[in-house]
Amino acid sequence: MLHGLLQVGTVSNKIIDSLANPASAAALPPREMHLWDILLAGGPVMIPLALMLVAAIFFFFERNIAIGRAAKVDDNFMNIIRDHIMNGNISAARAITKNTNNPVARIVDKGIQRIGKPIDAIERSMENVAQLEMFKLERNLNVLSVISRAAPIFGFVGTLAGLMKLFFDINSTGEFVLNTIAGGLYVKLVTSISGLLIGLIAFFAYNYLHTQVEKTANKMEVAAADFLDILQEPTK
Repeated sequence: MLHGLLQVGTVSNKIIDSLANPASAAALPPREMHLWDILLAGGPVMIPLALMLVAAIFFFFERNIAIGRAAKVDDNFMNIIRDHIMNGNISAARAITKNTNNPVARIVDKGIQRIGKPIDAIERSMENVAQLEMFKLERNLNVLSVISRAAPIFGFVGTLAGLMKLFFDINSTGEFVLNTIAGGLYVKLVTSISGLLIGLIAFFAYNYLHTQVEKTANKMEVAAADFLDILQEPTK
């Protein structure tokens, strides 16, 4: 117990000396740290954070390209389909849907295949295809959602682990230097800041892509409704 009291007294004296002589701490030359050095100082937690950032960027561009292609629909597509069906040229209408690579064409193609059956059966068949197309569009979007939640948690864990190590070293050595403590603290905060930034990037990317998926889904619904209306029009 006496040894502990002496150690506490020694640490207290060092704190008092550092506060009473700020010039001694200021006499130390400032150490210049670049962004890369700060990121490396974040510790091993920066590795999974970097992997999350790479994954978020990759899946954003991959999904953005895929959704952009799926959303491209010719403005005259349904008019051409309508003309062929009204003229009784089902094979020509089917040929157009087969040669068009987007979800709207595949949904309409399924409806054309079911021509002659009750409207309810045709509608159900088209809805099944629409669900499959939605699943394709939303593929890998959940990865961005997970990253937006996991990255900040990883960042906080890295900061807490760094703080634990910092205070453990202080307790073990009995050394308490203010500039060293301050430097250690701002370095440990790197993981939290990095995790929050990566989480924000993934969050905005997910919401942007989700909005694009909803727009594409609306185009599919409009095309399906137009096709059902065509089937109920009187033929020439």
